[in-house]
Amino acid sequence: MAKSVSGKAFDLQLFSRVLKYVKPYRKRFVTTGVLTVALAFLSPIRPWLIQYTVDESIVKPNGTLLWQLTLVMFVILIAEAALQFVQTYMANWVGQSVIRDLRVKTYDKIVGFKLKYFDGTPIGTLVTRVISDIETISDIFANGILIIIGDILKLVVVIAFMFYTDWRLTLFSLAPIPVLIVATNIFKNYIKDAFQDVRTAVAKLNAYVQEHITGMNIVQIFNREERELEEFRAINKQHMQAHIRTVWANSVFFPVVEILSAVSLALLVWWGAKEVIDGQVSLGNLVAFILYIYMLYRPIRQLADRFNTLQMGMVASERVFKILDTEDHIVDNGTTPITHLNGDIEIKDLWFAYNNEDWILKDISLNVKSGETVAFVGATGAGKTSIINLISRYYEFQKGEINIDGVPIRDYPLNELRKQVGVVLQDVFLFSDTVLNNITLNNPEITREQVEEAAKLVGAHEFIMKLPGNYDFNVRERGGMLSVGQRQLIAFIRAYVYNPSILILDEATSSVDTESEQLIQNAIDVLTANRTSLVIAHRLATVQNASRIVVLEKGRIVEQGSHQELLQQDGHYKELYELQFVESAG
Repeated sequence: MAKSVSGKAFDLQLFSRVLKYVKPYRKRFVTTGVLTVALAFLSPIRPWLIQYTVDESIVKPNGTLLWQLTLVMFVILIAEAALQFVQTYMANWVGQSVIRDLRVKTYDKIVGFKLKYFDGTPIGTLVTRVISDIETISDIFANGILIIIGDILKLVVVIAFMFYTDWRLTLFSLAPIPVLIVATNIFKNYIKDAFQDVRTAVAKLNAYVQEHITGMNIVQIFNREERELEEFRAINKQHMQAHIRTVWANSVFFPVVEILSAVSLALLVWWGAKEVIDGQVSLGNLVAFILYIYMLYRPIRQLADRFNTLQMGMVASERVFKILDTEDHIVDNGTTPITHLNGDIEIKDLWFAYNNEDWILKDISLNVKSGETVAFVGATGAGKTSIINLISRYYEFQKGEINIDGVPIRDYPLNELRKQVGVVLQDVFLFSDTVLNNITLNNPEITREQVEEAAKLVGAHEFIMKLPGNYDFNVRERGGMLSVGQRQLIAFIRAYVYNPSILILDEATSSVDTESEQLIQNAIDVLTANRTSLVIAHRLATVQNASRIVVLEKGRIVEQGSHQELLQQDGHYKELYELQFVESAG
């Protein structure tokens, strides 16, 4: 993942984009800002009161005044604590509200991307963007910009109080500040690069873990545990080294601040004590200046942490906005409404490539009549799956036409088109949820009774009722508690209850045993009845009863006809048939 493109420590344009998400909560945000300013002015009052108390009620003993001033300081302290609580709570509330909205918008953007985008983007990287990167952005509000402004304002107010009290003591106290400014600037530049490396390492680590845990069966089947562990160690080491760079910067910077703070205090005590002895400075002034020094350097030390937070938030926001700025979605300009499709499909002179002009489909022309079952066969890579992806508009074709019921598919609203096209894939994906919810996908319009009726028609009701909790049984992640055939049957029920006008079956029986295949074949007969169906299969036995069989080779249609017609042509289909049946029978 590329580093920051802005190259700035603080990108005002980027920050203004983040602030746009504050607009619904601007009252609370402004209130938080006002409280931040109030606290900046309230804190330096205490040293000034202590100075007055020492000079007017201790050096010049006055018990009544001492009691009154102590009470005033106590009230100010309570007020400051209360304001600090409200300010901290509201800053965090605004931050969490902003990231909630931003996370929803980012997720909504991701689910609208073309499938091609996911082909080239690690899922773990997207998880990092939606979860941890957006979480980091909340710190811009909770511990970032407002707190930084408050700390800087507090520094200005403290220095103003110091100059007002005694300009000579102030100059002695601030003598190390130029060195601190230089050190802070070096730290700022170094920590920015370090945090960019941290975010890159986190995304890489998430992507690796997500991918390899998902593919753990392959890792174990091929005995690759040790090799994968070594690669993980290398990636994890990069992650550690990126964090170590930030730790190293902090480990250098904070002692520098402490040393400079001690130098300021030493200069103050050396000069101030002599001035007190000579009667040029009051004891109260010296005590107040000691408190001012601590009040001055504490925000400076915290500013480093705040700056770290701001840097991480800016880096994270830049990465998130890169997702939001990505225009890689299917253009949805369709205006022709759909209530029902007859299912007449016309493909004319169709050309399609995933990349540039590396054509997967070449000059495809095909007509499918309403209610017809058309099967696609051919070698792997012939273009069978590409055709169904184009009909559902998961990918966009470059040349040619695809019309359904005489209307170009791009003229239909995308969501309405996909509601009319049901797809059952070879690799059925089930969520970690109940059987019922995996079928309905939490659609409130589909009732439990409809699901049970569909399950009986498909032939899956019996096995579902044997599960603990039957339709309320949790299938766990990716349906791991079910067999391949059971997952396939659930996918058929899902397609049936959504009642699509066009049904697509992609290798729906290629991964199941003979017993499950017969059950699934019966389910296919139920699903394909009275609707246009496109079936992809390697097993020719499953498509022999299709209305028409289309043979694809290297992206072109080379034959089409019924099973018997194709056998008589003595071409590609017959060759495939003999390979599967004649040789296996021998």
